[in-house]
Amino acid sequence: MEYRIKRYYAYIVATIFSIVLPFITINGNHIFLLSFDKKQLHLMGTAFDMQELYLMPFILMLLFIGIFAVTAIGGRAFCGWACPQTIFRVIYRDLIETKLLKLRKRINNKQKEPDYSKPENATKRVVGIVIWSILSLVASANFLWFFVPPDDFFRYLSEPLEHKILLGFWIGTALFLVYDIIFLKEDWCIYVCPYSRVQSVLYDEDTLQAIYDENRGGKIYDENKNKLIFKKKELPDGADCTACEHCVTVCPTHIDIRKGTQLECINCLECVDACTKVMGKLGKESLVRWSSINEVVNGKRTKIWRSKTFMYMGAIALILGGLFFMSGEKEYMLLNINKTTQLYKIKEGNIVENNFLLLFQNTDNKPHTYKIEIVGEYKDKIEIKRFSHVTLKAGKPAKKVLVLSTKEQLVNDNSKDTPITVTLKAYATDEPDRVVVYRKAVFIYPRADKLKD
Repeated sequence: MEYRIKRYYAYIVATIFSIVLPFITINGNHIFLLSFDKKQLHLMGTAFDMQELYLMPFILMLLFIGIFAVTAIGGRAFCGWACPQTIFRVIYRDLIETKLLKLRKRINNKQKEPDYSKPENATKRVVGIVIWSILSLVASANFLWFFVPPDDFFRYLSEPLEHKILLGFWIGTALFLVYDIIFLKEDWCIYVCPYSRVQSVLYDEDTLQAIYDENRGGKIYDENKNKLIFKKKELPDGADCTACEHCVTVCPTHIDIRKGTQLECINCLECVDACTKVMGKLGKESLVRWSSINEVVNGKRTKIWRSKTFMYMGAIALILGGLFFMSGEKEYMLLNINKTTQLYKIKEGNIVENNFLLLFQNTDNKPHTYKIEIVGEYKDKIEIKRFSHVTLKAGKPAKKVLVLSTKEQLVNDNSKDTPITVTLKAYATDEPDRVVVYRKAVFIYPRADKLKD
């Protein structure tokens, strides 16, 4: 099976995956959602609020290290086999322009642009732009579903004037895709995308990539004359290359793979398919292969499992371990305790009170009633006043005043006020073992000369 057909299957899988994923929920939470609207990160069915975004560095590291690992092993396989830019270009160029509108004669000739000066072709181009514009709106919506859940997205669009920012992002992203795919084309991969600039740092002699076999095909670049060889008679005697240039005309980024590794190559392997067909008719193996420099040039076996591979695997394992460990620290209630400006209040009978402002938020997907109690060494010496409980719906915040009071003499110090660390336990009355947090509060006890004898 041609690599091109295999890529089409990969594109279908990637497209279905990206469209279906935003609709999958576990206990009401998404597999992945970075919601700026609700200020939440959903990861594998667990919702984390903005105060819990310590997971984002792990996700970003996993993304970048993962792409680096794929590049070191399989070259720019992501670009050719999973990148949305490549998938969209194949849909527009190969499906819409070539198959549906017949603007291009053959899929395997990507160098010759249609003659748009002809009225028929100009009309077809307008039709193609309209079709892609509709698909761009779908792709733009799919992109936004990872930031705004589909249910909310469609509900917001039913009142577009009330959600102008969302509408602007949706249409703006779609317009960018129209410009990018129809007019910018592969120039995005060559000049804009930074990925091509870092590939040379990640490649080594065992990296799998599209490679032309100069030993069999002959050098097509005459260094003495400083020019390319395009005719069969100019090639060295015994060279298998027929100078048909099928590998050149089929390349979407307009390079000649026979010149060696180039940053424009996206590892789509179209050149491998083209050369395989030509050389297959001659009963020979393809001159362009998806292989490594070690195998094609140096005659050595490609080492997939090498030190670099194990290093990347180790790094990814550590990141995943950290991600799962930190995700297990999810708190289903957020609680911030802030002291008021008044340090303390001394009442009749040397009763000392400290006031605190509690900021609650229910981060679970159901309502809870919360209570607070003192734990630790001061649980029998300090009591809670002016707070009994608070009931919050899912995702809702609340502010409450907490007063800690004591009639015990906690400290006998005439020189200064004494800060005492008190441990508070806040929990949901219906699920005290699952929804529980512990917080520290600093209780200020006055110096002894301020107390009445």
